[in-house]
Amino acid sequence: MDFKDSIKHLSERIMKLKDSLQTEEATKNAFIMPFINALGYDVFDPLEVVPEMVCDIGMKKGEKIDYAILKDGQPILLIECKHWKENLNLHDNQLMRYFNVSKAKFGLLTNGIKYRFYTDLVEKNIMDTKPFLEVDMTDISDAEIEELKKFHKSYYSLENILSSASELKYTNELKQVIAKEFANPSPEFVRLLAKNVYDGVMRGDKIMEQFTAFVKKSINSYINEIISDRLENAIKLEHPEQEKKEEPTAEVAQTAPIEEEEKQPQVVTTTEELEGFFAIKSILRDDVDPSRLSYRDYMSYFCIILDDRSKRIVARLYFNKSNKYLGVFDSEWKEHKYSVETIDDIYKYAEELKVSLHLYLDKN
Repeated sequence: MDFKDSIKHLSERIMKLKDSLQTEEATKNAFIMPFINALGYDVFDPLEVVPEMVCDIGMKKGEKIDYAILKDGQPILLIECKHWKENLNLHDNQLMRYFNVSKAKFGLLTNGIKYRFYTDLVEKNIMDTKPFLEVDMTDISDAEIEELKKFHKSYYSLENILSSASELKYTNELKQVIAKEFANPSPEFVRLLAKNVYDGVMRGDKIMEQFTAFVKKSINSYINEIISDRLENAIKLEHPEQEKKEEPTAEVAQTAPIEEEEKQPQVVTTTEELEGFFAIKSILRDDVDPSRLSYRDYMSYFCIILDDRSKRIVARLYFNKSNKYLGVFDSEWKEHKYSVETIDDIYKYAEELKVSLHLYLDKN
């Protein structure tokens, strides 16, 4: 089994087993030790992996890191582990303390599902406050697998990892900034764009409010156009025979029997439904990784779902008729429909959407 297959297999294993793991130790055994093995290291060989390695911090003696991966007798990666339900944001300071007194160049904070890799790009020998790489094993891309592969025993190169760490760190942070600006444009961002199309002076709340709405609408429209173009190109590539159909000759047209086509209702995903989907992803991005949200379109409504599971319905958009509604669920799983005239109206129900989302997040 190659590295990619090993990671994919572990990803499937996590989805099946996580609900049955009640302790941090169980998380280590079921998820984190297999991950270390996937990186090519023998967790039972003390020359490769040291469990509970001592990291004395100042006057504190006997402080221990969960695992340390060694190369030539020296630690190269410190691993701090938590239970899979733990919020990693609460524990990065602990890893930082270990990192700063160690010779290891990389630190890893994980709950067996999310893996955050740190180094010292900002200040030498001081762990950065933000990871340069973060992967979610339940939603991992091929590109992320390639980055993980750089930590594999057979491919490990300090120079190679550091050369890409800086790019990964800042591109990821920039993506977050862009996503935030796209969802809720800041005054600075609005002014930056507006000065290219507006000859007047950007003064007054009314003008700013007006251009903020213009920017949001323009961004949503542009994204939808990109998606539509890609979908159209994908369909053409998949069904090239539909690109050109020969017109029947007059003789054939006159003699061929007229067959009435079966008229079956087809689900058509509209631009407005996609805009609603992106608006909801923006609203919920602080509560859940946006990549975990997807959609399924039906004849009667458009569903926003969690983890691509049809029964995990976060919201419904009833946009097929003149009166449009947003459907969300309360704490007792009862659906409430709210009238929406524009996509921006969805933002009025941010709290209701978060309640609906947490019906599943809190259950986990």
